[in-house]
Amino acid sequence: MEQKRNFSSAVIILSTGSQREKSGFRDFLRASYVKTSIKLGIILTAAGLIAIWLSKVFNVAATPLFADMGTFFVNYGLAGVFLATILAGTIVPLGSPALVAFASIFIDPIPLILTASIGFTIGMTVNYALAYKLGRPFVAKRMEPDHLDQLTHAWSKWGLVIYVIFGLTPVLPVELLSFICGLFKTRVSTFLGLSFIPRLIVFTFIVYFGQYIGTWIGV
Repeated sequence: MEQKRNFSSAVIILSTGSQREKSGFRDFLRASYVKTSIKLGIILTAAGLIAIWLSKVFNVAATPLFADMGTFFVNYGLAGVFLATILAGTIVPLGSPALVAFASIFIDPIPLILTASIGFTIGMTVNYALAYKLGRPFVAKRMEPDHLDQLTHAWSKWGLVIYVIFGLTPVLPVELLSFICGLFKTRVSTFLGLSFIPRLIVFTFIVYFGQYIGTWIGV
């Protein structure tokens, strides 16, 4: 009887722990800043699709302004994308996916993908290094206290899995999680790998999607 009771208690404890982990992850996904990021991403995506459709309807690709923008991107595009993605990798909201998609119409895909991925990774590495050196007080100045608490709680259970999911989802603020990586002193090699590879995948998709859109609107 005693063994049965011990076994039942162990099952209950494991079940409770599992439920807490699931609940913690659901709570994390329901966090206000995550929901806000998703909503904002949906709005911006819808606005982008409308802009693409209007470009097709009004044949924007045939205008002199579009041709001038194309010349600018051919001459200075990679440098501009590199600087913009470094800033976007920090917490400056520059809309790097939209910029990269537009640049893909004028710039060769492979250099553009690598430049954007490296630039964004550099930006997140700046966040990581600052949080690593300066600790929680520094991070707390850049996040709402409840956001930081939610991230900290979720990180203790899911950690790098969440970081990869955010890295693969353009509308989620993965740059904020780079602060958490630094705060918890994630191994540098692990951080760099899990920062660069998801962004490489994301920007590859964005670049080839942008090229398809460019062909569709008549560039």
